[in-house]
Amino acid sequence: MTRSGQPEEGIRVAVSTAILTLRRDGAQAPRIALPLVRRTRDPHAGAWALPGGWLDTREGLATAAARTLAETTGLAPSYLEQLYAFGAVDRSPSRVVSVVYWALLREEDALGAAAQENVHWFDATDLPELAFDHARIIEYALWRLRNKVGYSRVAQGFLPPEFTLADLREAYETILGRKLDPANFRRQVDATRTLIPTNAFRTGNHRPARLYRDATDVELADRGPLSPEETRTS
Repeated sequence: MTRSGQPEEGIRVAVSTAILTLRRDGAQAPRIALPLVRRTRDPHAGAWALPGGWLDTREGLATAAARTLAETTGLAPSYLEQLYAFGAVDRSPSRVVSVVYWALLREEDALGAAAQENVHWFDATDLPELAFDHARIIEYALWRLRNKVGYSRVAQGFLPPEFTLADLREAYETILGRKLDPANFRRQVDATRTLIPTNAFRTGNHRPARLYRDATDVELADRGPLSPEETRTS
């Protein structure tokens, strides 16, 4: 006899979001950071966790992700992508399946976000002890980011509407965790034809640098893998 197709009593669906941004302290190189929420109830009361909440029976998954994100952190990123569904039997004292989304946030948007009680930004390489399996979820989100930067314009999601090629290369280097050859990087970016040069320049102590903008609104569209030259370290 086969088991009934009806869901088991007590199984619940939650939606969580890993929001990634680039943050820097002073003149230091940027680092990937994300906000975590301190839990106020058991299980894992007092521990840090990804922002999230329960799925309402009347809403879709993406709507639930946006709602719970706004309720817990006050953030409203313009792009949400479903990351994965985590449903190990022992991941929670009760049977919970979490559908996880990930989002990219520009640095100025993260800095301008209103302070929220029980919310704190952490360096992705220096996380506290996390509730449930959220450490594994974040690890998977970072892996997805590093993988996706090789065939999409995902790095632009961290940058302001106008940026220099050095800004873009710095974002790639932060995601990949290694230096890239500037000349090879410029050639590869020029070949993609995804950037539009503006008439504006950033001035400072060095030679003025032209500002660029993305050819379309920030998106994660495929454009083929990086060439060996682009990924060569300097």
